[in-house]
Amino acid sequence: MTAITINFNNVVKLSDDQFYQLCRDNPDVKFERNANGELIVMPPTGGETGKRNAKLTARFVLWNEQTQLGEVFDSSTCFRLPNGPNRSPDVSWIELSRWNALSAEQREKFPPIAPDFVLELMSPSDSLSETQAKMREYMSAGVKLGWLIDRRTRLVEIYRQGQPKEVLESPTSLSGEDILVGFTLDLQIIWS
Repeated sequence: MTAITINFNNVVKLSDDQFYQLCRDNPDVKFERNANGELIVMPPTGGETGKRNAKLTARFVLWNEQTQLGEVFDSSTCFRLPNGPNRSPDVSWIELSRWNALSAEQREKFPPIAPDFVLELMSPSDSLSETQAKMREYMSAGVKLGWLIDRRTRLVEIYRQGQPKEVLESPTSLSGEDILVGFTLDLQIIWS
């Protein structure tokens, strides 16, 4: 199963509220919306990807519970990014003061904020070029650090604000650097 992109722009351009209502009215369908306003129907993950996503999210939650530096979000959370798209990274994190600056209503709907950190774990059905485009979209929205992990090729792409992309081959771990202070991800949970 692959993601399907649908362009309704010549028929109707959905407002943020209409997109939110579309998602609420169709809870069994995972939608994203790119910077061009096109709807993307995201397929469900398979068992291996879902298992790894759960392990990844757990690692971030445990670190965050200890540090209390921010909030961790799973792949079900859709953000309304400042540059227009609505995206749901596999794992994301927002520094606490930035999250708390949002109103209760903003936090309840699709938060209008770019996470400080995003992680995308490639599924076998994902297109590398489309996922890389999504990572560039995140960075242009203000994300500070992003990891794109492709377990099939054992490559990790690291995206940093204002810097060229770094590509690592079969790394054993990743550092949260000065964004996720004190966080190190052991990649054995991905490669095994």
